[in-house]
Amino acid sequence: MAWRKQMRARVLEEAWQLASEAGWDRVRVADLAQRAEVSRPSIYAEFGDRAGIGTALVHRETERFLMGVADVLAGHRDDVAAALEAGVGHALGEAARNPFIRAVVTAARGGTDALLPFLTSRPEPVFSQAWRLVAAWLGEVVPGAPESRRNEAADIVVRLAVSHMLLPAPDPGETSTRVARAACAVLGTP
Repeated sequence: MAWRKQMRARVLEEAWQLASEAGWDRVRVADLAQRAEVSRPSIYAEFGDRAGIGTALVHRETERFLMGVADVLAGHRDDVAAALEAGVGHALGEAARNPFIRAVVTAARGGTDALLPFLTSRPEPVFSQAWRLVAAWLGEVVPGAPESRRNEAADIVVRLAVSHMLLPAPDPGETSTRVARAACAVLGTP
């Protein structure tokens, strides 16, 4: 069991490296096997196929990404607007800094990357997990706002953040402020 866990971690790390360097479209199971020093049959037994590796990688990176966003939101519990602005700013900054996310987003802009559906058309894991995180946080910090408004605000925050990752605004420095303002307007908070 420990070997399997270590093998899985090595394969995902090598997949992350390869996708970061050349994009997901160029990641091949044979290359992963060689770099992770495991057999291709072992990889197929663990992940099913190349798409299974991509799915596992997106889940891992989503978890890491959202942990960072959660930490930022937690640091601003007393000011909803500032928290949302900081959280969106962190998300956009991480999308620009993280080589894997940058590779997915850059390829998405060119319409070539097979991981793009995780950002745009499949709600799991990225959109739904991000939405749940923001909705739960809003439930804690603005419990007096109606749940429907909190859910709507969470939807706005996540959709706009993902949209700006894929197609940045001409003035990206204002994006976080505008997203926070829109969500606060829905919530009825300053």
